[in-house]
Amino acid sequence: MKKTCWAVAIHVLCCAAFLALPYLFAPNGFAQIAEIVHNPHERTNLLAYLFMLGFFYLNYYVLIPRLYFPQKYLLYTLGMIACFGVILLFLVAIDRRDVFSFRSEPSGLPQAFNRTHRPPPNFDKPRSEALPPAPPGLREKPPFGFELSHALFLFLVGVFVSLSLRINERLRRTEREKLNTELSFLKARINPHFLFNTLNTIYSLAIEQSSKTADAVVKLSALMRYVTQETDTDAVPLAGELTYIENYVALQKFRLDDTVIVDFSVKGHPNEQQIAPLILISFIENVFKYGVNPQETSVVQIQLSIAENRLHLRTFNKKVRVFYDEESTGGIGIENTKMRLRLMYPSQHLLTITDTPESFTVDLTLDL
Repeated sequence: MKKTCWAVAIHVLCCAAFLALPYLFAPNGFAQIAEIVHNPHERTNLLAYLFMLGFFYLNYYVLIPRLYFPQKYLLYTLGMIACFGVILLFLVAIDRRDVFSFRSEPSGLPQAFNRTHRPPPNFDKPRSEALPPAPPGLREKPPFGFELSHALFLFLVGVFVSLSLRINERLRRTEREKLNTELSFLKARINPHFLFNTLNTIYSLAIEQSSKTADAVVKLSALMRYVTQETDTDAVPLAGELTYIENYVALQKFRLDDTVIVDFSVKGHPNEQQIAPLILISFIENVFKYGVNPQETSVVQIQLSIAENRLHLRTFNKKVRVFYDEESTGGIGIENTKMRLRLMYPSQHLLTITDTPESFTVDLTLDL
């Protein structure tokens, strides 16, 4: 509901700004609006802007979706030409009628008085000379070529702006659909390599009759439930996302045991904050993918802090020799996460990645 009201408010403000545009550059400024009452050319000018607004919305909501996007370019072009022709005919007809009626009726006299006390026309003079002179408030009528070029300019502005907005909206929607598809792929897959290794770890713990077995099963079940059932929306509770990350790190510790030193901490309280689902996990997956090797000393850091509406994530890992596995794809990947951040938090995030020959560091600040 809020988004709809906000969109309507933006449309109203943009329309008002468009209608006010000619008066910003008028000699008398906005005081010239008063001439609309007695000046037919001002009325025609206002109608031209109103007609162009109507065409803008017709093009935006009807012609572009039904003709341009389905690649019916000939019909789309013919439709635009027909719209321009109809608008121009209306403007010319209204302008000529208003000017003639205005100049035929002397200002300040009742219409009935004018009809009964009008002096007989002089048929020896041309029609334009037989009419009374235009009052001082009526400007000289501009030539038809100027009117045509002005209407054509407004029409082309409407075409260009509506096309630009529609195409940009479609591209953004396509990007979102692509990211949603990739996110769904992640949910369906849950990194099979990690899942396979975790099940092997749980099997080993069961063979040893370790007390950690039940805890590992519970954490894996919670992780699977969260990804498959609770991330179908654009935003999820931050508390649930943090719990998911904690379970993921705990399972990695079960799997790697004492072969890696994991410095993991979460500071602050999530309260009622919301966050895009699985927006942080690729950076954390990357730490375990490229910073852990059982044959070497591995140290990784994952630090999360929440202060009011701001979240900060810092990950660090030393680069170790990695045996590449085709199934270990690191989730949806850092590049994909960068794109999601640009789309979902365009001016609400700061991402700094420091990549050196010895280490890899990620610093992400996110305004929730």
